[in-house]
Amino acid sequence: MRDRLPLWVRTRCGVEPRTLAALALALAVALGFAVHHFWSGRPQTVQAPPVESASRSRPAPYPSFLPEPTSAPAPAAAPGPAPGAASAGGTLLVDVAGEVRRPGVHRLPAGARVADALRAAGGVRPGTDLHGLNRARPLADGEQIVVGEPPAVAAVPGPPAAAAGGGPAVGGPVSLNSATADQLDALPGIGPVMAQRIIDHRTERGGFSSVEELREVNGIGERRFAELKPLVGP
Repeated sequence: MRDRLPLWVRTRCGVEPRTLAALALALAVALGFAVHHFWSGRPQTVQAPPVESASRSRPAPYPSFLPEPTSAPAPAAAPGPAPGAASAGGTLLVDVAGEVRRPGVHRLPAGARVADALRAAGGVRPGTDLHGLNRARPLADGEQIVVGEPPAVAAVPGPPAAAAGGGPAVGGPVSLNSATADQLDALPGIGPVMAQRIIDHRTERGGFSSVEELREVNGIGERRFAELKPLVGP
């Protein structure tokens, strides 16, 4: 191969046969690396992985350590009120009389006020004087509300005579300590139920020492006490 090279190449390079063979081998190796690099760097088609179903790809839920909810026990039924007595969830029977559109006995919820009783009776008639009527006062079972009557009723004068049962004379004050249920029922704003309450209070306390103690009876408010004060005595 050296003999075939031009003379000027042989004289200029002075390449030995071994050196020329090594150079040719190096060039062949470099060419092989270049071809391999070019071949490996070419673009290739990549296939997407198959899509698994949602049920298979969904991770298993973490175990819950919270206690399972338990049904709350049903509340025990509250005992009902005793017959004839009004409780917090019971009803009241109130007698509304006087200048109202529908006088009579009306059933109201526990905790009702005088204003509720007036509405249940259809309202007050036009022109009725409500001065002294406490419409915000709580009601009691068996109470009577008289609308539009004057606070005191003047007694008709007459000859002094002893009342039945040892009571006071006609036209005089009614004794709270000796009056019967009928005598108390005859007073304005006092019905049979309220008269019995006055007698029960008198029995429990051993009598009335003053008229002011009448305020302690359940169902007697300030207005009713003002009506009864000039008509009763201890």
